[in-house]
Amino acid sequence: EVQLVESGGGLVQPGESLKLSCAASGFTFTAYDLSWVRQVPGKGLYWVSSVYTDGTRPIYADSVKGRFTTSRDNAKNTLYLQMNNLRPEDTGIYYCIRGLNVLGTKGPGTQVTVSS
Repeated sequence: EVQLVESGGGLVQPGESLKLSCAASGFTFTAYDLSWVRQVPGKGLYWVSSVYTDGTRPIYADSVKGRFTTSRDNAKNTLYLQMNNLRPEDTGIYYCIRGLNVLGTKGPGTQVTVSS
């Protein structure tokens, strides 16, 4: 059974940092590109970042470029999202996705709230 479990979310103030993790199991982790998306209630899914199977050259949405860093540890079957200089508009539920399609298999998500 494919499982993706996100963690690391929380409530932070603008300018602070969080690091999200996504533990994967039930499939060959190294065979899949992976992505992060954000869901804002009533506004749908927003693609945040993707990383290819070898972990090189992650790509980012313009809104997070320079602030977020995606990485993967293929030995630990884990995907990460380091989020720095957080802004209120980064608020939402963050999901890791297997693949590059925002509608792909995802976990239960982790809530990130950025508020003063």
